[in-house]
Amino acid sequence: MVISSLADSMLRGVEGARDTVSEAFFEPVIRLGVTGLARAGKTVFITALVANLLNRGRFSGLLAVQDGRLRSAFLQPQPDDTVPRFDFETHLGALTARDPRWPDSTRAISELRLSLRVAPNGMLAGLQGPRVVHLDIVDYPGEWLLDLALLDKSYAQWSRETLDRIATRSAAQPYLQALSGVDGDVPLDEPQAQALARAFTGYLHAARDQGFSDCTPGRFLLPGALEGSPALTFAPLPEPGAGRRQSLGRAFERRFEAYKSQVVRPFFRDHFSRIDRQVVLVDALGAIHAGPRAVEDMRRAMAEILGAFRPGRNAWLTSLLMGRRVERILFAATKADHLHHQQHARLTAIMEALTRDARDRADFAGAKTAAMSIASLRTTTEELRAHGGRDLPCVRGRLLSSGKAAAFYPGELPEDPAHLLGPARDGADGWLDDQYQIMRFAPQSLTLAPGDGPPHIRLDRAAEFLIGDRL
Repeated sequence: MVISSLADSMLRGVEGARDTVSEAFFEPVIRLGVTGLARAGKTVFITALVANLLNRGRFSGLLAVQDGRLRSAFLQPQPDDTVPRFDFETHLGALTARDPRWPDSTRAISELRLSLRVAPNGMLAGLQGPRVVHLDIVDYPGEWLLDLALLDKSYAQWSRETLDRIATRSAAQPYLQALSGVDGDVPLDEPQAQALARAFTGYLHAARDQGFSDCTPGRFLLPGALEGSPALTFAPLPEPGAGRRQSLGRAFERRFEAYKSQVVRPFFRDHFSRIDRQVVLVDALGAIHAGPRAVEDMRRAMAEILGAFRPGRNAWLTSLLMGRRVERILFAATKADHLHHQQHARLTAIMEALTRDARDRADFAGAKTAAMSIASLRTTTEELRAHGGRDLPCVRGRLLSSGKAAAFYPGELPEDPAHLLGPARDGADGWLDDQYQIMRFAPQSLTLAPGDGPPHIRLDRAAEFLIGDRL
């Protein structure tokens, strides 16, 4: 294990040196990782970001656009020939069709290269011509990111922590009942092992649907070509056992270690360790609607996610010697268009509070972090509706369930985030004073003027934080 870790570190160092020399002497490359937990809108974020960099009429929050230095943008083949291309054109077509629809969600890793031609600024601007900066966008499921925390855990530790965490969850009761009477020291019976793995996978799907974030191992939810393999046929046991080699507990332990070494570690080595900018998209409104336990689970997940990053500044010599580090991390609460703009500042404050522990650790390590509320694609319009003697700030959009237009008031978020995080940390079953509602909207039909990208909320400011300094 130690030798393997050293070898991975050396390989990352060589790759980091190659990338750094390439950037220093040729055309700089920004590798932007985009991930998020379930239903956070990763595909829409990338599609809207690229569309608005290609047509920059709505992107004045990016300073290089505001002062006219971003002259052009064009798509090129991504540099990694073994990684699928992010299907930008198909996703944009789905969002801009006569009957628009949400594109398919992220199920595997993909990549897209957008090259930006930027004019220099400063005292030497008149002496230099435009330069090209490549933006390599790497899209991957958030469940895979949470898996990185497994690398530092043994099977027994993971089993104990998982079972303690899910003990009171309704979604976990079928799996916990399946565990009744199971002894890790009994001889391995493959049908029994498969039944336990299916039951645990069923719990993970149900937990994700209920708004929980800690749904690991992530490949149980997105198995791909690994479906049915022994590496995905294990589950947590209350007493893993330390008996015979062919026991159920020992088999699950071997498969857990195989999952780490053959699935998680290659992803870290080949893709994640090369990222130097990262955005983590979060459906904070969905977690608030799900209740205090989902909010606390999301807060813990944010802290674990940061543990997977290697935050710090990518100084030239440091990146040569140690490989790349994530320089900037943005935690973005999506679906801000589901709220009237009067509540956007409160959503941002809640996002800042949810990620405070994670951001403090990253800031200490030298990375820049930020929390923001955004809407990658705006799907609603705002209005005030009289009710009970006061005007309620509502949003109007096309309901995803029926396609009908409707106005919606989700409730008022607290001005002090502690009113949410306090009950969440205390393990409350529900909110004492309010119930926060959520509605799912479909994309609206778009009529775009020449040069305009799709409408959004603060997507340009997110881009300025993530890549603006390199432009």
